[in-house]
Amino acid sequence: MPVLRLEGIEKVFPGGSVAVGGVDLEVRDGEMVVLLGPSGCGKSTLLRIVAGIESPTRGRVFLDDRDVTDVPAQRRDVAMVFQNYALYPHMSVRDNLGFGLKMRRFGRDAIARRVGDVAERLGITALLERRPSQLSGGQRQRVALGRAIARDAKVFLLDEPLSNLDVQLRVHTRTEIARLHRELHVPMLYVTHDQEEAMTLGDRVAVMHAGRFLQLGTPLEIYRRPATQFVARFVGSPRMNLLPGTLVWGRDGAVRLEMHGAVVELPPATTPPAAADATTTLPVVVGIRPEDVSVSADADVPARVDVVEPLGRETLLHVVLEPPGAEPLRVLAPGQIDLGPGSRVGVRFARERLHFFDPTTEQHLAVGTTA
Repeated sequence: MPVLRLEGIEKVFPGGSVAVGGVDLEVRDGEMVVLLGPSGCGKSTLLRIVAGIESPTRGRVFLDDRDVTDVPAQRRDVAMVFQNYALYPHMSVRDNLGFGLKMRRFGRDAIARRVGDVAERLGITALLERRPSQLSGGQRQRVALGRAIARDAKVFLLDEPLSNLDVQLRVHTRTEIARLHRELHVPMLYVTHDQEEAMTLGDRVAVMHAGRFLQLGTPLEIYRRPATQFVARFVGSPRMNLLPGTLVWGRDGAVRLEMHGAVVELPPATTPPAAADATTTLPVVVGIRPEDVSVSADADVPARVDVVEPLGRETLLHVVLEPPGAEPLRVLAPGQIDLGPGSRVGVRFARERLHFFDPTTEQHLAVGTTA
């Protein structure tokens, strides 16, 4: 049975602005679900609805099968970690950690034990008598996490908890959150715009856009088989290449992809999707991830190197297909590449890793043995 269930959640603000447009979601016991999307997509609004800070225009919120849609925030058994920490500046770390327990009328000894356990688990015992102004950003974030953990709530809600940290501290704190989730085994709903956070933390990821779920699945499902062009562009760094093309089925069963003046032969088992009906050609948008493209002198498609970005263990090439016309193609090559701007190369695609999208609906097309 899911610990958290959302049914048909909608949120329309005055003036008709739709923040959330009909969302269904279940979060199972011990599961972390990440809401991933750009600013303004509705993910934080959805989190506030679960917390009881916002009321939905339509739909119901259930905790342990109990309808809490109209239950005020302080009576919902949820704990929330905010982007800006939301610590009480006049209180010590000890008092911040125990404040929620005090409001729920826990005894003094019970609060002391719980605060001590949480502080030891997070490595902040030495900070208990300090105030928030005496802490670094990473220490404040750990205190905010600790306050939520001390609550021992049904569901943990985390709203962009790492966005105010520098890169190194963000990676460290992300690892801590993953470890804590594994140890505590509590359901978590985590909001972020950072696809790397989503991929590394989430048991499942919901990609949001314009208030709706475009795709909900495991990180690898979303990465390997994006449901739409938006998901393909948003998940993955460097992002997926998207190029116009045409699939052509010959009478002899041969299949080829015509793209930017080049012809790429595809496996004979490749079959047309239902959208192709009885026709032999189908316009598509071709998707291919940068790591699934390679360059060599004798490859399929002629191209010219435009920009070279050395990344240490990898090199990111931006190449322009010949004749020019399409946007530069991103190629992620292992190691260091001895190429400079203007170099002539050939581009080869991993045929089994090609994705095809409908140019009109932008939906992924199921085409035979392709990815």
